[in-house]
Amino acid sequence: MTARAVVTGIGVVAPSGVGADTHWATVLAGTRRTGPITLFDPASYPTRIGGEVPGFDPTGYADGRQRVQTDRWTHLGFAATRLALADAGLPERAPDPYGWAVTLASSSGGNLFGQRELQRLWGGPTRTVGAYQSIAWFYAASVGQLSIHHQFKGPCGVLVAESAGGLDSLAHAVRTVRRGTPVVIAGATECPLSPYALACQLRSGLLSDVADPERAYRPFDVAATGYVPAEGGAVFVVEELGHALARGARIYGEVTGWAATHDAAATDPHAGPDPTHYARALRLAMDRAGVRPHDVDVVWPDALGVPAHDRAEAAALRAVFGDRTPPVTTQKPLTGRAHQGGSALDAATALLAFRHNLLPASAGPEQPADGCELNFLRAPRRPRSRIALVGARGFDGFNSALVLRGAAPPPPSGDGI
Repeated sequence: MTARAVVTGIGVVAPSGVGADTHWATVLAGTRRTGPITLFDPASYPTRIGGEVPGFDPTGYADGRQRVQTDRWTHLGFAATRLALADAGLPERAPDPYGWAVTLASSSGGNLFGQRELQRLWGGPTRTVGAYQSIAWFYAASVGQLSIHHQFKGPCGVLVAESAGGLDSLAHAVRTVRRGTPVVIAGATECPLSPYALACQLRSGLLSDVADPERAYRPFDVAATGYVPAEGGAVFVVEELGHALARGARIYGEVTGWAATHDAAATDPHAGPDPTHYARALRLAMDRAGVRPHDVDVVWPDALGVPAHDRAEAAALRAVFGDRTPPVTTQKPLTGRAHQGGSALDAATALLAFRHNLLPASAGPEQPADGCELNFLRAPRRPRSRIALVGARGFDGFNSALVLRGAAPPPPSGDGI
């Protein structure tokens, strides 16, 4: 029989808060957590709004040596991983190192660390970089550091597909479980908030330059002007079902289907992608999960906030579901777009929704733009089939989709939702 992979732990470190419970409270309240960038002075940039993890202190999650050797992006990964392990009831160090693995997604690497070292190289009197520059900025740095610290010696790796990578990581974790590794750490964090990283994103022309945090990031809305960059993300413990049941683990849900496609040829970012390949990824994920369109309870979209891309995503959803899509919900306006960390955060929100037996309302749009008239979830409601479809599109043509089936919720405690 094919091994089944379930999620038993969730660690969230995002603008919505540190910890899954804090994130969920922010989602339910619909509180927007974007604001002025404070990790550096953005005064000379047209985009000055971002999503930062509030009050994040890495000292509680990484020791002094690790903090010196690594970037903030990796510090966020240390935190999310420790939270996920604790949530799953697993120890900090793998008791069976070769039976545990880590596969995270990455995109831009250690931006703040690299920025500091390159400024020292070209602007400092020593004209040198520190000894750790060669490893701290590297896109696989977080995977390597987590593998060393937690003794994850099973098949480890890193997925690079921009925002789509957060979903690819979970899909790869399922494959690793099916090949015989019982515990895999998956997910993603990101920190794209440095002068160089912001300049690279501005080059795409897709960032919002609206100064009001309440109106800067508005996917599918008539007033959409682009996305707001954000840091953070989510990390998961993905576990073989029998292994989880044997130790009495709480199960959030199961990854039952996934797919990835590519748009083959680069396109003008302002023209928007052809929805065909994204729709194909959505269909393939559902087919592999044995799910029909009317079975899907809710959709978490990519929600880039760029009008042409939003229209293309809406067209892809209509191509899969017809004119009446399942309820669609997005919380990215609350946090900003954290690239691969953002799609991992969407998956965490979906699993938490099933855990709490409540699908959260979408954070917009207030007025859908022409071509973006989807079935947005305007108020929280109870799930029906407990099946979520999560979509993500990475820059340069990556498309990924994931089907999650939520476990049955715990019996009510009498304390309310």
